[in-house]
Amino acid sequence: MDLKDIENYEDIELLVSNFYDKLLEDTITKDKFKHLDIKAHLPKIVDFWAFILIDKPGYTGNVFDKHLHLSLEPAHFERWIEFWTKTVNELFKGPKAELAVQRALLLSYTFQSKLYGNDGKKIV
Repeated sequence: MDLKDIENYEDIELLVSNFYDKLLEDTITKDKFKHLDIKAHLPKIVDFWAFILIDKPGYTGNVFDKHLHLSLEPAHFERWIEFWTKTVNELFKGPKAELAVQRALLLSYTFQSKLYGNDGKKIV
């Protein structure tokens, strides 16, 4: 089956929904997200990725600050990247799909740098 690239908002909804299905079932990550009203939260996440991937205006907010209370550890970021990359590659292929993976890696690096610094010791 030939996969298409990420092209529109609906593609991003599909990606984010499938991705969160994996996170919410995983033994490492589900406890960090079980408190969420996922139906209310998903549109915000889709808006964020639509802003990143297809330049759709509308997302505002500080992604880092919104995640501080979760007390995320490196294992959570590893699993997040694993599931995100797997989900992107299962559903899409092309420059925007590659950008989705690159931006997720950058987000993970940025979050972890802010949380743990260069020496791996928790800052925040």
